[in-house]
Amino acid sequence: MAGGSENYGAEQDGLNNLFGARLRITALRVGRGPGIEFLEYLAPRDGRPAPAELKANDLAHWQTTLATNGVAAVAGVLRAFFVPPGAVEQPGPELSFRCGLLVRDPDGHALRLVEP
Repeated sequence: MAGGSENYGAEQDGLNNLFGARLRITALRVGRGPGIEFLEYLAPRDGRPAPAELKANDLAHWQTTLATNGVAAVAGVLRAFFVPPGAVEQPGPELSFRCGLLVRDPDGHALRLVEP
């Protein structure tokens, strides 16, 4: 974890175009390359989660893909968030990764973890 903060106030309201926005931001970064920030809206809490029946070929579907050398290790930590069938081995080069796992956060947003 590279850092974290709780942001609110007039500047955050303007960035989100939403009065009263309060966010918890958690930043992750590896030794080199780009980082990623996760936003948790603390206020307002009346947003809609992703529909439970959302499928990968639906227009509203969006997933973020992260590459890791340890899908199996990550899978052990994220077991409660798996989208069936869990970690899947990909024997051929068609998808450009050997093993992949799709998980959803508590709001239903998809994160695909792949091992090159």
